[in-house]
Amino acid sequence: MTLEILGKQDRTKLKGQLRYAARTKKPVLVMPCLATEYTLPENRPVFENILKNLRQVKYLHKMIFGLDAASLEDAMLLRDLIRQYEIKDAFIQWNSGPVFSKIYDELNEAGFGLTEPGKGKNMFLSFGLSLALGAGSTALVDADIRSFSRVQLDRLLYPLVVLDFDFSKAFYTRISERKLFGRVTRLMLKPLLTALKRRFVEYKEYKMLGLIDFLMQFKYQLSGEVAFERDLLRKMRFATNWGVEIFTLIEVYRKAAAPAQVEFSDEAFDHKHQIISPTDSGKGLNKMAIDIVTTLMNAIVREEGLEITDTFFRDIATTYQAVAETSIKNYSYLSRFNNLIYDRDHEEFLVKEVFKNSILQAGEILTARSRVAENFLKVVHTFPEFKPFLESGLADAILSIESKLDRSIFEIPQTVSWERVETKIPDIYNKLRIAIKEERAFFEL
Repeated sequence: MTLEILGKQDRTKLKGQLRYAARTKKPVLVMPCLATEYTLPENRPVFENILKNLRQVKYLHKMIFGLDAASLEDAMLLRDLIRQYEIKDAFIQWNSGPVFSKIYDELNEAGFGLTEPGKGKNMFLSFGLSLALGAGSTALVDADIRSFSRVQLDRLLYPLVVLDFDFSKAFYTRISERKLFGRVTRLMLKPLLTALKRRFVEYKEYKMLGLIDFLMQFKYQLSGEVAFERDLLRKMRFATNWGVEIFTLIEVYRKAAAPAQVEFSDEAFDHKHQIISPTDSGKGLNKMAIDIVTTLMNAIVREEGLEITDTFFRDIATTYQAVAETSIKNYSYLSRFNNLIYDRDHEEFLVKEVFKNSILQAGEILTARSRVAENFLKVVHTFPEFKPFLESGLADAILSIESKLDRSIFEIPQTVSWERVETKIPDIYNKLRIAIKEERAFFEL
């Protein structure tokens, strides 16, 4: 079960309770960001609004700006903005700078494989820095929230800092320019979870329902705004692809004792929107959907022991489409009632031509290795050139490795836990504290 907290609290009382409890809980804010989120003119007002609101937050122990894809000039500009808005107790985690490059090198030398740049690598180090600073709770908020206000952070941290929950996740209504957004959640993930539940109930595969029911409790599974209690954060692993949010919830299902979901904003919430990319599975909503499905199904296969086949994914995709089409009809009614602009044809296109194909493509990724032996046997029995090899036992050799291939499953790109890092590098937190001092001195913050 998850605690659901609605955004109806008295704001003065909320701030007072947080300030009092934060004396011992030492909450830290982590904000991963790209340099373009404040260097590009179209993004700058959004980022400055976030800083203006953060200036009002007095209970945070520290703020960590995890900076990616930034030159020295870009990093210094961020330093100047932090000073301009009088943000206290903040420091910049300049990931490509000399201080934290050395930390990444040491982690990689220890075998932790943090070589792929991106948000996953960025926030992983930020979480380690937060733990090194003694944070009792750590919140993650993105730097592209167009409708950010400080009360949103208050609400996200409240269950951990005041109520002693160990995880908090935001939910909100995604409406922008009188249009419904949150398309991957609305049109792909939620119908897919319903389709999976129907399948598991029909086939009496009740073991699989625990995770599915847990995920279905959350109103917005793909929100990026989350907070962790210290002990939970030490045990968490994080995906480094677009499946990061669903992977995080799966980890929470395994490891958290008391999760909460919080109404982050009681008004329409807006951040940057991804392109659709229907013909390119390597980017946009298409890539995001494939990563989410492979992450979810990989967890069900690995942890719950589900056996998957091509037929399984075709059946799920068919059920998914039926559920999603019913959802679209309901969204059209909702939009008419609330005077929203709704393009039903476009939403149906997304379901049929993007998200359904994403489910099938994820199935191909997950089952590809288990089909190698079958396909290889077909080839060697089709062409006469293989006959001498078949007589020498080629078919038996292929069959002998079939069971190994069946047990082999797609690996989700992911970090280790900080608990694991502590074991391998016992003095890691001391090294991180030294790095923080060096970085703060460099930027004079």
